[in-house]
Amino acid sequence: MTATHEVLNQVPPLVDHDVSAADPALVAGLGLMAGSGAAGSGAAGTGGAGGGGAGTGGAGGGVDERLQRLGRLAGSAEIAQAARSANEHSPVLRSFDRTGHRIDEVEFHLAWHTLMGHAVAAGLGGAAWASNSPTRHLDRAAGLYVWTQAEAGHTCPISMSYAAVPVLRQSPGLVGLFGAGLTSTVYAPGLRDPAGKPGLLAGMSMTEKQGGSDVRAGTTSAVPDGSDVAGERYRLTGHKWFTSAPMNDMFLTLAQAPGGLTCFLLPRVLPGGDRNTIALQRLKDKLGNRSNASAEIEYDHAVGWRISDEGAGVRTILQMVTMTRLDCVLGSAGGLRAAVAQACHHAAHRRAFGQRLVDQPAMTAVLADLALESWAATMIGLRLAAAVDAQEAGEAQKAGRGRDAGGDAGEAGLLRMALPAAKFWVCKSSIAAIAEAMECLGGNGYVEESVMPRLFRESPLNGIWEGSGTVAALDAVRACRRSPASSQALVDELVLTRGADPHFDAALSDLADLLTEPDDHSARALASLTGRLLGASLLLRFAPPQVGALYCATRLAGGGTRVYGDLPRGFDLRGIVAAVTPGL
Repeated sequence: MTATHEVLNQVPPLVDHDVSAADPALVAGLGLMAGSGAAGSGAAGTGGAGGGGAGTGGAGGGVDERLQRLGRLAGSAEIAQAARSANEHSPVLRSFDRTGHRIDEVEFHLAWHTLMGHAVAAGLGGAAWASNSPTRHLDRAAGLYVWTQAEAGHTCPISMSYAAVPVLRQSPGLVGLFGAGLTSTVYAPGLRDPAGKPGLLAGMSMTEKQGGSDVRAGTTSAVPDGSDVAGERYRLTGHKWFTSAPMNDMFLTLAQAPGGLTCFLLPRVLPGGDRNTIALQRLKDKLGNRSNASAEIEYDHAVGWRISDEGAGVRTILQMVTMTRLDCVLGSAGGLRAAVAQACHHAAHRRAFGQRLVDQPAMTAVLADLALESWAATMIGLRLAAAVDAQEAGEAQKAGRGRDAGGDAGEAGLLRMALPAAKFWVCKSSIAAIAEAMECLGGNGYVEESVMPRLFRESPLNGIWEGSGTVAALDAVRACRRSPASSQALVDELVLTRGADPHFDAALSDLADLLTEPDDHSARALASLTGRLLGASLLLRFAPPQVGALYCATRLAGGGTRVYGDLPRGFDLRGIVAAVTPGL
């Protein structure tokens, strides 16, 4: 066919670039928080509209060569193709082999295994727990944030493997059997005897049909069955309604033991090579997360080992939930950053009405507004990861294990209060922001050849996983009621910024009122304000003055009817957009 027109004004694909570049929030978060083990104290930023250009901010030099290599890989054409293929070819359940024997296996596309191999090799699974670095969790968080921008679905088993390790440490027998495999940087797919695998993956399997987030309503039973080298053995019978990544090697699960709801570890393959009696009933047909499998499963007298005391199931599993909630924040921040990068890249190359989109004031305002949301989300995630490092250092110091980094008991309190609130706010706000970023590409952003539909479909997941928004908000209220030290730790963090911005100070006073008598009715208001104040505090202290001041003016002042791009005058919006626009 002869050419009917000349193809003009098309945006080059955003590939073969460093995902970790043009990200001042990442630089600031790593440089400043790693320097102090947490955000620490210090003079607040000056704030205000006239406080200088946006620039890159931060301490400088926060992104090391290791993270840059991961960023270049995440931004490569090869990984972009793997991400597309893994989502276009969804996992398939194979219940039986060709001879009719039940196998209950899930078949993944080769691209899935490519992504998983890189993630495990980069230490994004359980490897951080084997590191002696005082910033091991912050470093791992930065890596996950960068890598999830390539493809989010496969990070589910990665996150669960990371979160399972501290729970298993309560059982010396289970750590002896599985600990080395879970902290390995070798990806070893397939079901076989865990003793012969160089690397292992773990998951969690909690939800039942009748209970949802109310795990205490579970009916799966656990009957004592003696003991062995792994610990106290039980037989479990029942079902689980959502089990993501069912091809992982083992799962933490809850069941009703004689002494009450208890946490157990169930392997897919038992030591010695026999399959455990765990049946995969079907795979969920999900809105997004298409590369990953989520299954309905049944236990038929399946073998499991008790991790902690009978009746302590919820308290035990909350350690895993804390870590996966952190990854929900990081995952949403990464997805939002990927969307903002795509929008800014498009606007920098696309022309309309005689000029580039990025040079048109209305579009500039939208992009700058989205950059603020992304900037705050990234710094919140990294701040909370630094708190995990500080908490771990404190616990190690108490136990006399001699890690050099000083611990701060307040960091544990901050995590207890700020983490559920951050999960509520960051995961929820990213949905609307990613939708707005998709709109910046017009119709081109709505078609599957663009990455934007996948980012948009993925965006609600982190807000739903580990308890939907209301559950997370209620957990923040519960922390206030049960642990006044958690509320005080949050206030201590935020008062570091008092006096930097009048909108911040007014909102901090409002939060103090909510913390005085926290109740379920105000749970979402408390969680939302906590998330926004935490983001504002970090931006006022660690971002260029214009960024923090504009965030406070738009997120802490005024009514609730503002749309993206509805910004006050007098700010360097072009400078903010330029700071977050990828370069090819």
